[in-house]
Amino acid sequence: MHRFLLLTSLIAAVPAQAEVVHSAANGFEISLTTVAATTPGRAWALLVQPSRWWNAEHSWSGDSRNLTLVPRAGGCFCEQLPAKGGAARGAVEHGRVIFIQPSQRLRLASALGPLQSEAVTGVLTFAIAAIDAGHSKLTLSYVVGGYFRRDPAELAKAVDSVLADQLDRWRAASEGALPPK
Repeated sequence: MHRFLLLTSLIAAVPAQAEVVHSAANGFEISLTTVAATTPGRAWALLVQPSRWWNAEHSWSGDSRNLTLVPRAGGCFCEQLPAKGGAARGAVEHGRVIFIQPSQRLRLASALGPLQSEAVTGVLTFAIAAIDAGHSKLTLSYVVGGYFRRDPAELAKAVDSVLADQLDRWRAASEGALPPK
């Protein structure tokens, strides 16, 4: 049993395992997995608070505290854009909740970042599974399809990198070791 716990601890320290599963002219699929030393309930509680783990470098406002996620069907994963220099306030919808099973699965209709300006649809799914009493696995799947003005394979690589960073930050935050930004 001690060896199993040691192995699980080592796995938890490994960054998210990322993969562009498929890429074609009309879209791509990304799959990422990480393991964290947390229960599914705590994993979920953190997942639905992106302001606590999302990298501010990948936000429109530059401040993760402006991110919210309403965990119910139709709920918004949104970002408030604060006023700067007298300019009007704004907001961004990063995604809309289309499926929810607390502590298990969250699915969003979402065209993240630069994909918002393309004629594409994205489905972002987070699945949480217990590994043992104190460890959970979080799997992220992102499937995007539609009309791209830029090379989907290049976009897939960039999106994969950004989502791997987000998953690493979620894992670190779940273990109380969130890196800056």
